[in-house]
Amino acid sequence: MKPVWHKGKLTTWKDDKGFGFIRSSDGSQDVFLHITALKETNHRPQVGDVICYQLTVDKDGRIHACNASIEGVVSKPIPIISSSAFKPKAKSSLILEVLLLSLLPGLGAMNFALTTFNPIPLILYPVMSFLTFTLYADDKSRADLGRWRVSERTLHLCEFMGGWLGAFIAQRRLRHKSSKVSYLIVFWVIVAIHIIFWLDWLFFGKKLVSLFLRIVFRA
Repeated sequence: MKPVWHKGKLTTWKDDKGFGFIRSSDGSQDVFLHITALKETNHRPQVGDVICYQLTVDKDGRIHACNASIEGVVSKPIPIISSSAFKPKAKSSLILEVLLLSLLPGLGAMNFALTTFNPIPLILYPVMSFLTFTLYADDKSRADLGRWRVSERTLHLCEFMGGWLGAFIAQRRLRHKSSKVSYLIVFWVIVAIHIIFWLDWLFFGKKLVSLFLRIVFRA
């Protein structure tokens, strides 16, 4: 069968990450393009470039461009910026951030388990973090495929129930929900609530905890 070629304009390009999206010439879809799909070009992709490409489907069933070329440029191999070049530094930075964020809640949850013989926080944090990370990944996949999304209210509820650390990791690793300011404000308020709770538990005689319980039971 003769290969089917498509043409479209590059509408998004993240050069540091090596990927972007092509709007097909008929405007029917946005197609994912990775730098490795471009063969022999002397021109780094830029928004507005016209791309000739074929379509392929990855193992997750997502459509993306392959055998792509930039229209109107001279063919010549150029060095490809591999995304792996950015991973070691990014990974070490993420590990440090996760350790710093989880230190106080982790110590608080352990102290809570030892003093009350109740291990629920120690169990809840990793379980909810895993669940929340999974929901983030699912929501990102749905967004890429144009399917019905996971509601922000559901994501925030999972974060509040102890999954905020998993959400933080997902924001950094998956680059999802990491640029919407209104969403991030609510997220960091949730993180602050958890940290303040454990600060009060460990260092301030549980005054805020007692006040919170009195308000809840009076209501």
